[in-house]
Amino acid sequence: MRARAVLGVVLAVTCAGAVFSFLLRPGGLLWGETEESQVRGIVEASRLLVDKSVYAAMRRNLHKREVISPAQLLSFSKLPEPTSRAASRAAEVMEASVQEAARRGHLRSGPSQLPTDALSEGLLSAIANLSGCLPYMLPPRCPATCLASKYRLISGACNNRDHPRWGASNTALARWLPPAYEDGISEPRGWNPHFLYKGFPLPPVREVTRRIIHASNEAVTGDDRYSDLLTAWGQYIDHDIAFTPQSAAPSAPWVGADCQLTCEPRSPCFPIQIITLRDYVPRILGPEAFGRHVGPYRGYDPSVDPTVSNVFSTAAFRFGHATIHPLVQRLDARFQEHLGPRLLLRDAFFRPWRLLEEGGVDPVMRGLLARPAKLQVQDQLLNEELTERLFVLSDAGTLDLASINLQRGRDHGLPGYNEWRQFCGLSRLETRADLGAATANGSMADRILDLYGHPDNIDVWLGGLAETFLPGARTGPLFACLVGKQMKALRDGDRFWWEHRAVFTEAQRRELGRHSLSRVICDNTGLTRVPRDAFRVGQWPQDFESCDRIPGMDLRAWREAPPPDDACGFPDQVENGGFLLCDESGRRVLVFSCHHGFQLQGPEQVTCTRRGWDSQPPVCRDINECEDEVDPPCHASARCKNTKGSFQCECSDPHVPGEDGRTCVDSGRLPRASVVSLVLGAVLVCSLAGLTWTVVCR
Repeated sequence: MRARAVLGVVLAVTCAGAVFSFLLRPGGLLWGETEESQVRGIVEASRLLVDKSVYAAMRRNLHKREVISPAQLLSFSKLPEPTSRAASRAAEVMEASVQEAARRGHLRSGPSQLPTDALSEGLLSAIANLSGCLPYMLPPRCPATCLASKYRLISGACNNRDHPRWGASNTALARWLPPAYEDGISEPRGWNPHFLYKGFPLPPVREVTRRIIHASNEAVTGDDRYSDLLTAWGQYIDHDIAFTPQSAAPSAPWVGADCQLTCEPRSPCFPIQIITLRDYVPRILGPEAFGRHVGPYRGYDPSVDPTVSNVFSTAAFRFGHATIHPLVQRLDARFQEHLGPRLLLRDAFFRPWRLLEEGGVDPVMRGLLARPAKLQVQDQLLNEELTERLFVLSDAGTLDLASINLQRGRDHGLPGYNEWRQFCGLSRLETRADLGAATANGSMADRILDLYGHPDNIDVWLGGLAETFLPGARTGPLFACLVGKQMKALRDGDRFWWEHRAVFTEAQRRELGRHSLSRVICDNTGLTRVPRDAFRVGQWPQDFESCDRIPGMDLRAWREAPPPDDACGFPDQVENGGFLLCDESGRRVLVFSCHHGFQLQGPEQVTCTRRGWDSQPPVCRDINECEDEVDPPCHASARCKNTKGSFQCECSDPHVPGEDGRTCVDSGRLPRASVVSLVLGAVLVCSLAGLTWTVVCR
């Protein structure tokens, strides 16, 4: 009887607990939080977590300024400007919130689903809005002035009028294949040691470098066709069209987010477009692959998205790292080495003083023109300057570029090598013999499969590097496809592409076609003789021509004559702003703009009529950024002070501005007032002691 009573009590307690648990759980009937309040709580907690991580990173960097590590150098070189920093922070907050919502069980179905699929669309939208991510997903406001059809915005936005974020900065990299994350959000492949792929764990990236990629500095095969300038140009345009900012919270436990962002400063310098697509890309892809993947220009296509893709930015276009020479060669006016000992890359990184004290830019440019590029050979992929000595400024360690590239691909959720081969219409590689045929190197295939176990598991960057070159190319079939597809999209989806007939006149396009990289070098260096083709390795002096014989543009093709019956003239210069001339339906129009930190008051454009301008010009008024309560310019730890055209974030002693200039970081020292008080106190004590001694002695 007693046993039955005890059992009854246990059952009653258990049932009561179950009932109360149901009533109090998220979305329960009584006393439970609403989903909206829960989401707000999740996002706020995530924001605090991200800000704490950002603060900790800034404080750590503040106290390590004397000894800068290679990782800090890499971080500083990618430190985003304020707009990109805000977007990156919002992305971090959104990702942390999605992970926490999934952890709390806000799922539509079972836990086996990926979190981004299992969370409801409304919940994801609420998180995007509260985290601050939503404004970076919505279309921007595009200008409606006549300049909008004549000049591109520096951000790249509004190039496509129907899809104004295509190709713009601070937007997500394009994904040509679904991402491959182990948790469905951000955990990269290889993050969890118990995860197996085709029955094998992914190898650590450093082990891949050590056993497959690393080569000594002496193991360099020169390219018999192309100069070192081909490598330098690839590096230049890569950082121009595909640049991902440093994470807002580098010490955070997460890696990236669905709205991970990239800066893509699309250059308005049309000669760069011409040199890249006409002279550079055909040499990288080879004539056959260029014709297949890029082809001739057919005109602007508004249905083409020019946004830089994830796989291009993080893998395919980094093939050039295998063509970097371990030495920086500097030549005198007779193209002979003369500047002392040879300069290793490790002694050149972050040392701009060498240009000022050791001969300037010209010796380096001569070396780029007259020295062969390093040929990408399968047994000589990346030299030890890149795998063992990257960014050496102190004894605080080094970086490994190959491992960074491999891990970057995993961090960005790139699927494996075979997925990309299938995407490009190439056959999947299933066996050791298949990989040996693709690389034309059985030893390379053996070493790769000894580490990865199966071709599906191979990181796409390594797989693309290992492929044998196409005829007349410097890439294999996979990278030729991915690079070619991206370059075609950048060209065909650009409303301001130089060959688009709505952009330039026939005479202007003819002059642009005469321009070349050799002419750029003649116009911007002290060299008086250059190869006609700067990407072809030249032998001095027979392959070098006088700059007087290198054709260039005649800018008279852009001269605009004022109309003969003009009755308007030009207004006075706008203080803190300016204006540009534009034609609209045969009428002269002035379009006004303000400098950063100012805003227009008055009409954005005025039109010339027979009686003069149809309106008074506007004025530029200072923006008081400190009044912005929605998106305050300074962190809560700082005081905002408005200045003309800008603002300052001031800190209370002993706090100092962090590296973002907006957050106050504890300097670790005593406040100045405390130091003064201590000094005055010491003086007072000493004075009293002296006075007491004097009185006692008397």
